[in-house]
Amino acid sequence: MLSRLRRAPQPAETLGARQYRLGLVRDLTFEVIPLKSLDAAIEALPAGGARVSVTASPAKGQDATCEITERLLEAGHNAIPHISARLAPDRARVSELAGWFRSAGVSTMFLVGGDVESPGAYTEASAFLRDLLECGHGLSKIGVTAYPHGHPLISDGVLHEALHAKQALLADAGVEGYCSTQMCFDPDRIANWLRGERAAGLTLPVHLGVSGVVDRAKLLTMGARLGVGPSLRYLRKNRAAVMKLMTSPNYDPDHILTALSPSLEGLGVTGLHVFTFNQVAATVTWQQAHPS
Repeated sequence: MLSRLRRAPQPAETLGARQYRLGLVRDLTFEVIPLKSLDAAIEALPAGGARVSVTASPAKGQDATCEITERLLEAGHNAIPHISARLAPDRARVSELAGWFRSAGVSTMFLVGGDVESPGAYTEASAFLRDLLECGHGLSKIGVTAYPHGHPLISDGVLHEALHAKQALLADAGVEGYCSTQMCFDPDRIANWLRGERAAGLTLPVHLGVSGVVDRAKLLTMGARLGVGPSLRYLRKNRAAVMKLMTSPNYDPDHILTALSPSLEGLGVTGLHVFTFNQVAATVTWQQAHPS
């Protein structure tokens, strides 16, 4: 069965493409989650400062994200809070967050719609972004979400329109932006989606969402919760990925980065957003094993 699922031969990785890929690995963003394992995750971050993205937890609320962001900033890290539109009860809260960005010294935020079942004033991210951009937020950069493998509750057409609407809002406000993709394991799907979006006018730099070095069982469990079950099924169909999952207790993103390497620079992938599930130490070890 596996013999039928071999991928077509991929272009050889040139020296320039390899150097570009390794540069992305060296400069990756670690995502952490407000769970009991957070303290160990923060302790494991590279000394001297790292770029760290802090998720918004519907259970713990937006204040928890802000508190963790302040803690990371005080420790010398470049902290990027995830701000959930659906967690904001009204425009006053947007103004309050804008003031917090200024006072805390936050330079970059990442905007998500959020998974709250009963939202406040904002049911989607674009309306929140429009109001935020009218406030004195002090931000130099804002990231927005992108979905190469779709969303279980939102159509591809709606996702496409929302991404381009947010790009237009950022451009009109003169604020630098980027889009960060959901975790996806299928390099062909990512490349084809991005080529289509570029052809349709997407100019935002892309931060590729990939899993860090994560325990195999945790990856499969958390991936399903994050709505990337269809992408996880790609791992089960891809011979090289299957063999790696069978022979190693952990997953690492080398296979997807190597497969995409010839296209990363040309498609405007300028960063890696690494989902660590708070298993930061293993991802740091993997990162440091890549030559500079």
